[in-house]
Amino acid sequence: MGILNVTPDSFSDGGRFVGEEAACRQADALAAEGAALVDIGGESTRPGHVPVPVEEEQARVLPAIRALANRLSVPISIDTYKASTAESALAAGARIVNDVWGLQREPDIALVAADHGAPVMIMHNRETVDAGLDIVSDMLRFFEVSLGIARRAGIPDGDIVLDPGIGFGKSWNQHLEALRRLPEIRALGFPILVGVSRKSLLGRLHDRETAPADRLNGSLAAHALAATLGADIVRVHDVAAHVDAMRVVDAVLRPGDRR
Repeated sequence: MGILNVTPDSFSDGGRFVGEEAACRQADALAAEGAALVDIGGESTRPGHVPVPVEEEQARVLPAIRALANRLSVPISIDTYKASTAESALAAGARIVNDVWGLQREPDIALVAADHGAPVMIMHNRETVDAGLDIVSDMLRFFEVSLGIARRAGIPDGDIVLDPGIGFGKSWNQHLEALRRLPEIRALGFPILVGVSRKSLLGRLHDRETAPADRLNGSLAAHALAATLGADIVRVHDVAAHVDAMRVVDAVLRPGDRR
């Protein structure tokens, strides 16, 4: 999954792809490098972000989605937790809903996805960090609620992907614990999405100060590890490097599935 942030304040590439022309160039580049889908978001969810009104979010994402819907050879996912933005994005040509609040911030988003026959990506999140939690037990409880919302809305299990939410609502140790115990989430029987690309938790493992764009090596290591532990999709900024890395993982773990 290639990341396309059409925001002025995302932690890694804020402001670089604002505007239809810049967004389309980047989406084309992500697809050319081998992204299987492009995830478009109009509101930063970095720590300390300022929420934006739904009208502003839609003004950022909808022109890009309309321009790309018939131009890209790969599906577009809309990165939003707002039901009305999901509705507008799917009408404009997006095909997947990627919700960082796991359908729980605005549960009507599940009805929107079901009405459009759109798969959903359900991410674990928390309002506050509680370092004393068994974070995987918390994730399992969270996903039970989210799966209930999805099923009541009529979303089939085959259209659901789970995301442990690395970088969201967790302590540093809990981020690592969530990755380490990914098989416990995979045991629920759903595909898994993991996104660690360029995140600050990787910077803490370096012996030097690093900007987000300098964290490719850590991103590759984290995602390769996630793939060995059960991740099916990785959400990344640097697509070409990850395609190369994941081909190695696939060649070792899935020798009969050469792509």
